[in-house]
Amino acid sequence: MAFHPIPGPASEPGSVAFPSLVYVQGNDQRSITLDHTPFTVGRKVDKDLVVPDPRVSRDHALILSEDGEFYVVDQGSKHGTFVNGERVQRQKLQRNDRLEFGVRDVAYIIFHPMHATSNTAREFLSQISGIHISTETTDLEKLTLFLEAARKLNTVGVLDEILVTLIDVTLKLTRAERGYIFLKDEQGKLHLGAGRNYKGEPLLDDKTISHSTLDEAMRANSEFLITDTSQSLDLAGRQSIVAFDLRTVICIPLRKPQVQTTRGTEVPLATPPTAELLGALYVDSRFASRDITSVSNDILRAIATEAASLIENARLVQAEEAARRYQQELSIAASIQQKLMAVTIPEVPFAKLRGRNLSCKEIGGDFFDAVNTDDGLAVVLADVSGKGVSAALLANTLQGMIYSQLTAGMPLPEIVAAANRFFTHKHIGEKYATLIIARIRRDGELEYVNCGHIPPLLVCNQEVIRPAHGNLPVGLLADATYESDRCSLHPGDRLVLVTDGVTEAENARGDFFEDSRLEAVAAKSSTLEDIFSAVANFCGGTPLNDDCTVVELLYTG
Repeated sequence: MAFHPIPGPASEPGSVAFPSLVYVQGNDQRSITLDHTPFTVGRKVDKDLVVPDPRVSRDHALILSEDGEFYVVDQGSKHGTFVNGERVQRQKLQRNDRLEFGVRDVAYIIFHPMHATSNTAREFLSQISGIHISTETTDLEKLTLFLEAARKLNTVGVLDEILVTLIDVTLKLTRAERGYIFLKDEQGKLHLGAGRNYKGEPLLDDKTISHSTLDEAMRANSEFLITDTSQSLDLAGRQSIVAFDLRTVICIPLRKPQVQTTRGTEVPLATPPTAELLGALYVDSRFASRDITSVSNDILRAIATEAASLIENARLVQAEEAARRYQQELSIAASIQQKLMAVTIPEVPFAKLRGRNLSCKEIGGDFFDAVNTDDGLAVVLADVSGKGVSAALLANTLQGMIYSQLTAGMPLPEIVAAANRFFTHKHIGEKYATLIIARIRRDGELEYVNCGHIPPLLVCNQEVIRPAHGNLPVGLLADATYESDRCSLHPGDRLVLVTDGVTEAENARGDFFEDSRLEAVAAKSSTLEDIFSAVANFCGGTPLNDDCTVVELLYTG
């Protein structure tokens, strides 16, 4: 495939010449410079962006540059390519567009996100304040003014300042006295986003507006316009209009921008009444304004449409900033977890122990530990269900419980029974853990308890034995009982323990590494590195979907 460099656009000093992509998958986030085209996306390992999910096609989509514009093109994928939640075949990309491939809300790209500062917004506010609109200004000139404002606002990523600027421009266009923008929260309730009067003073109180008008416009999802209340015959239920002598009231719902596909091309829709509501734009005056009536309904709708689009884009930028802050906090949590779970491998004269963990996330639910007790050298390997922070918290707790009880000399079945009681009695949701605890004595006797974990590998003279003994995972049933099993090791015998991240590692075709390959490499190998190398060669660059942990215990006698 030929790659064509993208000529960098004229930029301010210090700016990046090429567009950027922010790829977000779960808690992971990374930036990619789009410095060539076509940029390929799919599950195959030779793609520029590899998305390791079975719902992503091997050749899924392309990002192309044509005449200075960028397009995403679906390559006939089974589960589709999405831009801002809408399935597309070919779509021109705008800043802050969200691209998803095959699977929704799991992994996505933000195209060329904005990272402007509030200084840009304040500079633009000062420019807007100096604009003069005469009484002879035509509808077209007013619309042009607003659209120019909207374009400049596209460089502003601060939602509060965007709202203030939108109100200032709307008041200049309509010559109304007051303007408000209301936004819906996650519970669907309206709250005041910003308010201004024609003098540019902030309005922090919405008690004197016509709430009945606002509620009716939101409930009907349609515009509400009264240009002269003195001529209205029916003001029943409009106490605020009467009480505060409001002569002109306009309320326009802000609807989430929608697009539709027409022969492979995305075109904007005219914001149908069924579109999702983001909030409302409200203006009023204590006089019947001819300037308001001279602004056509189409222009008012255009204002509302642009306002909704800008608010949605600003929220995307805020979400990215929140994701970055979360990423920083996650890095701190990962550092703490690594220190808590750092393993100091005891030195004993009759055995050698090695272990290694390869994480696919900053923090997760896998851990291993080793404790030298009066009854022998004990090793623990556990995998808490799920990923991320919740799994990491439970893994830390579980590790502490097991460590303290091993040092206290508790029998292995009683240790896992106590862990099971903790998981089932604390009502922590559908969380469980698979784990195995093995303890070897100086004479070579090995006792182990396997709780739903992958069976251990006993390697004796290059022959691999997989003991079938097992129990339920901890955390599934409160009344579960647990038993241990025993066997004897001879000098040179090895015990190999792994998590399912090893056997379920995938290659580009979606095949698993599986037990058979693990047994083959364990029978020939005497090092952990050989197992990890075999997994890496098999995956061929496909990212891991789960943590890989391998522990090897060599009995020396």
